[in-house]
Amino acid sequence: MKRKPVVIGVTGGSGSGKTSVTKAIYESFKGHSILMLEQDYYYKDQSDLPMEERLKTNYDHPLAFDNDLLIEHIEKLLKFEAIEKPVYDYAIHTRSNEIIPVEPKDVIILEGILVLEDERLRDLMDIKLFVDTDADLRIIRRMLRDIKERGRTIDSVIDQYVNVVRPMHNQFIEPSKRYADIIIPEGGHNHVAIDLMVTKIQTILEQKSIL
Repeated sequence: MKRKPVVIGVTGGSGSGKTSVTKAIYESFKGHSILMLEQDYYYKDQSDLPMEERLKTNYDHPLAFDNDLLIEHIEKLLKFEAIEKPVYDYAIHTRSNEIIPVEPKDVIILEGILVLEDERLRDLMDIKLFVDTDADLRIIRRMLRDIKERGRTIDSVIDQYVNVVRPMHNQFIEPSKRYADIIIPEGGHNHVAIDLMVTKIQTILEQKSIL
């Protein structure tokens, strides 16, 4: 049987705890054959657009992502080929000149708000997770993060949430939940669900060591 990496998709709304779930799983296997691939790194290159146009980018819409490149990179990793992951610079609203070399591993965790929205991405996944957290908790977490880490005001966070984040969540992210194999309530605080996923991945790694 031909050896092939396992792809695990992890998604959920902004502030749901999907990143915490991804990191918890990754940290449990630190030092093993596992890598994280974040959809946020694959926002489209906008260097051909003037700054005023870049500022209008809706980062919660599927069209903001370069899924063609993301799919190309996953397909390379599935063939155990290295990739050069792009880096997005939010200060200039386009890709930077920096790249991150990524070596192939046996387990790939793909994390992002819209990784289950694209059927082509779903078809590359072996396990699909949706981190499901109540909207009131998500907005509180987002508000605390954006004010503390990004210097945003309360008014600007609320305005963006009401006019962009919430409608995009309802239109694209929430409907993608139906494609999930496993739904994890409350994100990184759900240690039972995370432990179950860690056990599942451990089984996969053990099986691969026999093949």
